[in-house]
Amino acid sequence: MPYRSGFVAVVGRPNVGKSTLINALIGTQIAISSSRPETTRKAIRGILTLDHAQLVLVDTPGIHRPRTLLGQRLNDMVDESLSEVDAIAFLLPADQEVGPGDTRILTRLRSQYGKGAEGKDGWKVPVIAVVTKIDTLDREALISKLIEIEQFGAFSEIIPVSAVQHDNLDEVQSLLVQAMPEGPKMYPDEQISEEKPEDTIAELIRGAFLEELDDELPHSLAVVVDSVIYPDEDNSGDDSVNPSDKVRVLVSIYVERDSQKPIIIGKGAQHLVQVKKKLRTPVNRIIGQKSKLELHVKVSKGWQSDPKKLARLGF
Repeated sequence: MPYRSGFVAVVGRPNVGKSTLINALIGTQIAISSSRPETTRKAIRGILTLDHAQLVLVDTPGIHRPRTLLGQRLNDMVDESLSEVDAIAFLLPADQEVGPGDTRILTRLRSQYGKGAEGKDGWKVPVIAVVTKIDTLDREALISKLIEIEQFGAFSEIIPVSAVQHDNLDEVQSLLVQAMPEGPKMYPDEQISEEKPEDTIAELIRGAFLEELDDELPHSLAVVVDSVIYPDEDNSGDDSVNPSDKVRVLVSIYVERDSQKPIIIGKGAQHLVQVKKKLRTPVNRIIGQKSKLELHVKVSKGWQSDPKKLARLGF
């Protein structure tokens, strides 16, 4: 059996389960998932290595009408991650109507990947409709949803899945593998992401605040890992150095207004404490030894619409 490898762009409007599907396929948390739209802000690459194939899954920020410069940058990022892929997984949630947002994405895909021909063969690369959240529908409702999606897009394939229930995940995986060209392995077996450890930690922290604060969370939250400071191993002969010293992970959390700082910090710093507690094990795993998160909340006024500030925050 020839080895297959390639890139799959995972697209869909905000909050359709892109990150949840990628995490389920990879088997660990690569991308943060949340019920809030626009959770993903980077085109995160998750790498799934199998005996006979390697899939690089690009989790794109949800395509939407931009309201800020940040929103425009996110849309540009989608264009970039769509530019050279071998297949597209277009996620459509079973529990929602096909709407204008989906039509906008389909139009974009047609202009970039359509051959001009009608039907399933009208694509330059396979465009697979992945119908998510099927656990929310009974059999009859699911059948009508699949018919509706078939009529909506003339996709190369349509596959229903529930990432949460792990229902049909193997079929999604095998369909994506079949869509890949023959080619060599691009990443080592053990690598599961293209993200730098600092970026992964920053995303985990942002995800933890999304869960901790839910509706209270200011949309304008950005997280940057400023530095990772290891205990100085060169001083091993110095009695004052404690061998159990932890790695210090210095983190800046940016909001846009002074009034948002106390929301992030919480009464008696409870939110900061909860986030540190929740992420202790994942961060230790990423760093490879015991570490300590040091979180500092800062105000960067209007950063979502300021080109210089956006660049400094990595957008």
